[in-house]
Amino acid sequence: MKKVLTTTLTAALLAPLTMAAQADSTLSEAISNVNADYSFRYRYEMVDQDKIEKKAQASTLKSRATFTTDSYKGFTGKLEIDNVAVIGGELYKSLSNDVSDRPVVADPVGTDINQFYIKYKNDDLAVTTGRQRILLADQRFVGGVGWRQNEQTYDAIRINDVNLAGIKFDYAYIDTVQRIFGPEDSVQPTKFESDSHLLTIDYALSKTQKLSTFAYLLDFENAAALSSNTYGVSYKGTFKPITIAATYASQSDAGDNPTSYDADYLKLELSTKVKVADSKVLFALGSETLGSDDGNKSFTTPLATLHKFQGWTDKFLVTPKDGIVDNYVKVATKIGKVKTAIFYHDYAADEGDADYGTELNFVATTPINKYLKAQLKYASYSADDFSVDTDKLWLSLMAKI
Repeated sequence: MKKVLTTTLTAALLAPLTMAAQADSTLSEAISNVNADYSFRYRYEMVDQDKIEKKAQASTLKSRATFTTDSYKGFTGKLEIDNVAVIGGELYKSLSNDVSDRPVVADPVGTDINQFYIKYKNDDLAVTTGRQRILLADQRFVGGVGWRQNEQTYDAIRINDVNLAGIKFDYAYIDTVQRIFGPEDSVQPTKFESDSHLLTIDYALSKTQKLSTFAYLLDFENAAALSSNTYGVSYKGTFKPITIAATYASQSDAGDNPTSYDADYLKLELSTKVKVADSKVLFALGSETLGSDDGNKSFTTPLATLHKFQGWTDKFLVTPKDGIVDNYVKVATKIGKVKTAIFYHDYAADEGDADYGTELNFVATTPINKYLKAQLKYASYSADDFSVDTDKLWLSLMAKI
């Protein structure tokens, strides 16, 4: 049924282009007038992890070419191709190579079609069909994992930018999730065969306050343990000088998930900006809980940009069965042209009294010129009742032409 739906909707979207091509020669001009963009990201990533004698040292280059047609009666097309190559030897475990005596850096080599879609947009809505990037809200539930060299994208049909009297609708049907572990075979599934639905409704309460409700109904044929139904609500509002962000969600099993469970998600963050010397400094204090159903099964977010949350050492990409409570502090500012941020995390179990450990994160990003910028990033996890001590260091150069 999902294949029929995908084929039917795709044909419906392509029909106006086909008919227009017969009637108007400017369509061929729109297709031939392709805008090309190129970007490159070189990264050195070092991982020093207890109980593994050798360090991971990943030296990789992501090269991206993006081709976008001119708009024709609201229609555009996009093709984006990524290549990830190793500079030097593969001194890291990518999950698709043969390295087994070094820590994991999930940046496999290879060439992949990152995006390939047709989009229609007018003043009332946008419809996109094909392989595409989907980033919802802060990407806590659905994102692109853009931090990794091989991005996560979706074979999907998406209808968004629907705005009715201050209420915005965003719906997507996902047929396949193209995960970060592709394009070659991996220990992890490179794709999720999906029959999933994403719905978000945003309400503008005022100029400084927004309320959102969402339903993420995930059903994966080849990853049934991750199939779930999640319903939630989030709020963000500013009452100068304080900004409040809060999210609550409830999750239960779906599809062929072998485990029956119910678990909750809760996040609350307070932030403010103050002027220190000649700079504005952001201070944030937050707590995020991914709950557990009596230690049997925890709240999961398999489509999230997980690296953004619960520390950059990625110790909690898979939520422990006892759940997790992450209490954190963030300080961010800009010194001259250099953007910096520091995070401190304190982790504990949601069920029971386990103390998972603490983590310190630091990042600094600076432009070098109009085409090039550099980034230094560091993360250090100090283990207690979970995992092992781990340090990570990244040096990156990003270029766009």
